[in-house]
Amino acid sequence: MATKTISVDMLAKMFLAGAQNIEAKKEFINELNVFPVPDGDTGTNMSLTIMSAAKEVTALSKPDMKELAKAISSGSLRGARGNSGVILSQLLRGFTKSIREEKEIDVLGLAAACSRARDTAYKAVMKPKEGTILTVASGIADKAAQMAEETDDLEVFIPAVIEHAEEVLAKTPDMLPVLKEAGVVDSGGQGLLEVIKGAYDAFLGKEIDYSAISPSAGMSVTKINAQDTADIKFGYCTEFIILTEKEFTETDEHEFKAYLSSIGDSIVCVADDDVVKIHVHTNDPGLAIQRALTYGQLSRMKIDNMREEHQEKLIRDAEKLAAEEAEKEAQKKANEPRKPMGFITVSIGEGLNEIFKELGADYIIEGGQTMNPSTEDMLNAIDQVNADTVFILPNNKNILLAANQAKALVEDKEIIVIPTKTVPQGITAIINFMPDADAKMNEETMLEEIQRVKSGQVTYAVRDTHIDDKEIHEGDIMGIGDKGILAVGKGIEETTKAMLEQLVDEESELISLYYGEEVKEEDAEQLIQEIEELYPDVDVDAHFGGQPIYYYVLAVE
Repeated sequence: MATKTISVDMLAKMFLAGAQNIEAKKEFINELNVFPVPDGDTGTNMSLTIMSAAKEVTALSKPDMKELAKAISSGSLRGARGNSGVILSQLLRGFTKSIREEKEIDVLGLAAACSRARDTAYKAVMKPKEGTILTVASGIADKAAQMAEETDDLEVFIPAVIEHAEEVLAKTPDMLPVLKEAGVVDSGGQGLLEVIKGAYDAFLGKEIDYSAISPSAGMSVTKINAQDTADIKFGYCTEFIILTEKEFTETDEHEFKAYLSSIGDSIVCVADDDVVKIHVHTNDPGLAIQRALTYGQLSRMKIDNMREEHQEKLIRDAEKLAAEEAEKEAQKKANEPRKPMGFITVSIGEGLNEIFKELGADYIIEGGQTMNPSTEDMLNAIDQVNADTVFILPNNKNILLAANQAKALVEDKEIIVIPTKTVPQGITAIINFMPDADAKMNEETMLEEIQRVKSGQVTYAVRDTHIDDKEIHEGDIMGIGDKGILAVGKGIEETTKAMLEQLVDEESELISLYYGEEVKEEDAEQLIQEIEELYPDVDVDAHFGGQPIYYYVLAVE
């Protein structure tokens, strides 16, 4: 029997299943990233983005289509992280705008929504590039429009669209040479496909575990003292059902109970024909699950951290204290006169944070390559800066879209995003700020000055790949410039110097070097001496940046 419409309840289930699927596949998607740098990139960013919306959807009680659309659009918009997350949020925004007035969605409504999703996402990107998530979204929209003319059965329509999306995704390496060189498809396109596949699973009635939907990761962590929970001997309440593949005898029951007793307590083992219900408190749920799999397949799996119950009061107290401090800070700012211009910068590392503070940054968002701040993080920062005009320095190309998205949501302040793609560019921008000039002149000056800076970053490869005509192996040291990988080697200092050879020219006057948390001060000093000997006519200054992941961040001017 044909299925011709999707109800509000079904759409909510499909959306949550799509969110769950990309959450489950995020590491696989991360592995498709072309640059083998140690970060949480496409899969993580798309998962955090959609999970932010999923939390809003799960909080709804019997919503209508307009309420569901608003939750999906608003949640993804504010939770968007990284370029891939921002584009996903725009796809969801366009899709929900198209369907929000509907009571149910048929193939024509679905095709129109896919078309609007594509158009909204393309408009959000200043220079759309084919071979990316946008290409896959476009292919989906085209196929949906075609299928809407051929069938009104969603059971025919949806799998045909998914099959075409897979074909388009497979062609992305032919559109972007960098993908072909690395031997991967586009990671953002793969992420979008996983969302749709998860949604289709729910449409087919497959059982989806929605309980794992949790708040998106923030930019800070509340640490709990281990002594507060030390009195709980076994920390994980583990429950599941075994669908036995052969008779579960009394002997099996006694043996399994004995095993569970060896790894935990509070044991329940109840057999009923070919179904066995298990409950155990243990410190290693995996051991219980492994043994259970020898009897058959598992279902209704549920693992709860019982120590969290002890942590809840501590967390509530910490949140209350934080709220009180935030209120005091807000009151303090409210009493201060509003200044003409202020700065928000994205930075990570004790030394770099201090440098930005000394240069006049009003608010520092902790984040960068390993954790891209969300649009919500940007909006919160803007609220904290008591100024008519707020300059944002993203200092990472993967944060630019989130910063611009935040800008579009602010009405009571002028927001100017300076497109700094590296920390050295951000430092150069704020150094060239002129308090006596107006916002427009400052913007023009900063835009001009950041073009003069050539940046380099030294880190390690997390996997084997081939990119920028370079063979890279896991553990290799890479020198990454503004437009690609400039040097690859086995040693940190040698790779840094090899990269500098390509950055320093006859017009270079200054090399600024910021060393990371894993670099010893004496090693940095030794490298500085060698650089000074190599470039006697260029000034060299060095600072402790304290940044993770990157051994050295440097600028050549």
